[in-house]
Amino acid sequence: MATDDSEATFLVVINGEEQYSVWPAHRPVPAGWSATGFSGPRAACLQHIDTVWTDMRPLSLRRALAGDARA
Repeated sequence: MATDDSEATFLVVINGEEQYSVWPAHRPVPAGWSATGFSGPRAACLQHIDTVWTDMRPLSLRRALAGDARA
């Protein structure tokens, strides 16, 4: 029996460009992504992302615009 999103548990994940997403907790986190430590219902995860992801530009772009030599 499939579980709808309101009953499922999700993880908040982040990639190397500091972009966030939600991922089903029962599945392995894909390569290139890491769990942030926040989990819960999909709506709570999306609310958490809204709170913490204040600059949607990829990290490489933020560095390039700041003149960072590591970009």
